[in-house]
Amino acid sequence: MSSAGLLTDSVLQRKTDKLKDLYSLGRKLGQGQFGTTYLCLEKSTGRELACKSIAKRKLVTEEDVEDVRREIQIMHHMAGHPNIIKILGAYEDAVAVHLVMELCAGGELFDRIIQRGHYSEKAAAELSRVIVGVVESCHSLGVMHRDLKPENFLFVNQNEESPLKAIDFGLSIFFRPGEIFSDVVGSPYYVAPEVLRKHYGPEADVWSAGVIIYILLSGVPPFWDETEQGIFEQVLKGDLDFSSDPWPSISESAKDLVRKMLVRDPKRRLTAHEVLCHPWVRVDGVAPDKPLDSAVLSRLKQFSAMNKLKKMALRVIAESLSEDEIAGLKEMFKMIDADNSGQITFEELKAGLERVGANLKESEIAALMEAADIDNSGTIDYGEFIAATLHLNKIEREDNLFAAFSYFDKDGSGYITQDELQKACEEFGMEDARLEEMIREIDQDNDGRIDYNEFVAMMQKGNAGLGKKGVQNNISFGLREALKLG
Repeated sequence: MSSAGLLTDSVLQRKTDKLKDLYSLGRKLGQGQFGTTYLCLEKSTGRELACKSIAKRKLVTEEDVEDVRREIQIMHHMAGHPNIIKILGAYEDAVAVHLVMELCAGGELFDRIIQRGHYSEKAAAELSRVIVGVVESCHSLGVMHRDLKPENFLFVNQNEESPLKAIDFGLSIFFRPGEIFSDVVGSPYYVAPEVLRKHYGPEADVWSAGVIIYILLSGVPPFWDETEQGIFEQVLKGDLDFSSDPWPSISESAKDLVRKMLVRDPKRRLTAHEVLCHPWVRVDGVAPDKPLDSAVLSRLKQFSAMNKLKKMALRVIAESLSEDEIAGLKEMFKMIDADNSGQITFEELKAGLERVGANLKESEIAALMEAADIDNSGTIDYGEFIAATLHLNKIEREDNLFAAFSYFDKDGSGYITQDELQKACEEFGMEDARLEEMIREIDQDNDGRIDYNEFVAMMQKGNAGLGKKGVQNNISFGLREALKLG
């Protein structure tokens, strides 16, 4: 289906009121691959809300449209849970679909912990109870979340007692008991091994929650590597480390829980309900109240800052891709799809890339084919093609990295300084980002600023999103190599 076709079709399949009659949009709060979130004022009451606007031109395939409909259905389906963001309504106009939701202005999970500075196992257990409570509710209502990560949990306001809420159901899906899924979605640090093996069910959410709890307790992810492929290999094969600091001073009960959530065999893993019954998680449970080591907080700061800077840079790259570049890819697809079937085979891809003078080795074409073929059908459809070629052409090409670097390096000095990073953070609505940590983490020669080589090294470390929604769409070579080892 062409994107032009979608502009005239209705995504919501019903007439809606005009968003602008009821709400006025304010500053940008955040940016995803499909949607931008704005501050939103309800005209009749003056209350502040959030509006996620999804550009219809980005909904290229029927599947993209289905994903948006399903996200809205799931948010309505989960409505009323105290720790899930409320949706107030969905609106559609010629250019976008708008989801109006309650505003969560209290910041991300890790940022709050870092700000507080004092933090105990008991506090970690309370947060874990909320996160796993969301998972249990989803599962009991036949929903698998599929993208549990700390960034998807926000506090409603700045108060000490503010509720924590899950905010993003863009990758969530309805499931029936016993149903098996095979599409690889999620984020590398948090993805369950059975998802990488393309054979999974709701147990995968418990694994992701287990990874979050491990990070809450130690400040670092349990499965880590410099590259995405390395992270996948660790997820599939790596040992859980409970011997390094700070684990010796963490309670046996906490370790027992994490071990039982990070069991590679999904059948032996605790269910969300069993996690909530575990003594460490229960209200008035056994989690000690003594403060965690201060090293945990500084590690958490670094991990959080690194993720933020990288996301900003990926966003700069994604936003610098113009309509014209996408249009060119569309023409290229038509040209490569020699028999007009709407699907490209390996042979067609190879012949087409040779015709356009792309000098890729056969192994690279095979890797591209494998990376692009998200549904494992052996052929690539239009949506898969766009996602994969964007990745191949844009994200890792030097000129795009240079364009992103130049975006931050406002004065063209060849370095990104703290001031320049501050400006970029403001433009992205990320005023709370911890700049010193961001710079310290990436600044290999310790001169207090980031040069181009340091920037490229950071961008090529693996922590982008996976699957349809990841900007890098990186179900790539790395995953295939990791699975060979698995």
